[in-house]
Amino acid sequence: MAHRRVIETYYNDINNLADILTKLVSSYRLMVGGADELNKIALSKKSDVKDALKRADSLGSIIDETIKVLDDASYSYMSYCRMKTEIMKDKIQIEFIESEIDEDLRLKD
Repeated sequence: MAHRRVIETYYNDINNLADILTKLVSSYRLMVGGADELNKIALSKKSDVKDALKRADSLGSIIDETIKVLDDASYSYMSYCRMKTEIMKDKIQIEFIESEIDEDLRLKD
């Protein structure tokens, strides 16, 4: 069962990465929107707008890296799921599953 905990922890890590990515993208959108609003203010300096865009660009690089890590982790997890499915197909006998479903259906009627 220790292996199961490792996989569950791995899955939780993937979920955490996806959650972080969501928050980073939200922050990025706000930063770009803020830079746009700053650009529309007549009294704002061009350097302030450029600085705001540089910060958004830096966050964009972090988002790109997070996506790469999430892609790699997701691919590994999907491979695990595929492998587990193949093993289960070999181990489970369809007749037993069909008889269980038939029994459940008969009990509900």
